[in-house]
Amino acid sequence: MGTEEGPGPIALVGSGEYLPQMADFEAALIAGRAPRYVQLATAAVQDGPSVVNHWHELGRTQAQRLGVEPVIVPVNDRADADNPEFAEMIEGAGLIYLSGGDPNYLADTLRDTKVWRAIEATWRQGSALAGCSAGAMALGAWIPSLRHPRKGSIAGLGILEHLGVVPHFDAFAARVPDLLTRFVLPDESLITVFGIDEETALVGGPKEWTVQGRQSVWRLGTSGREEFPVGATVSTRG
Repeated sequence: MGTEEGPGPIALVGSGEYLPQMADFEAALIAGRAPRYVQLATAAVQDGPSVVNHWHELGRTQAQRLGVEPVIVPVNDRADADNPEFAEMIEGAGLIYLSGGDPNYLADTLRDTKVWRAIEATWRQGSALAGCSAGAMALGAWIPSLRHPRKGSIAGLGILEHLGVVPHFDAFAARVPDLLTRFVLPDESLITVFGIDEETALVGGPKEWTVQGRQSVWRLGTSGREEFPVGATVSTRG
């Protein structure tokens, strides 16, 4: 388990999991914690086994760069997510990372399962918990339907009760700059939504965060967006 009392940090990452340019960032998350880097590529399952294996190999390689043990938890469906042997693999993690793909599939697969309960318990005991792209979206209270916005959004895993995430925000906003205010944003009185640029992360939580990485994080609302550059501190409701 982590060496600190209470929950470890949460990292909401816009893109770049397991890439060399994010190695220092991931090293900082696991520093001072158990050298076990637990990785789940569940969000990529619907893209096929070759894509899942690609994420597994990237994760193993990154763990080798960091000098820690890679622990691949092969959760492909809800039966896997309720497998007690897979849940036991989470225990003792220094860093747990949910990589990218389909956030809806990830949330629906993990919700109310043994693996998700193990992830939450291990984080609360001090492990760092990171989600990139789909992984970041799934950790919040609300998952925007970015591909088909008129179909509506679904609930996330809810470890962050008042937050929503739009990853790859610099690329997304450049393609469809008005989509957020027209279809995507939820009730601002209930959920704060952050756009997170690529190779950038919001780190800390649940109420105090810092911006790390290469670009910016944006607080989004129907009246516009507020930029937080690297190094900025962000306060939220939790």
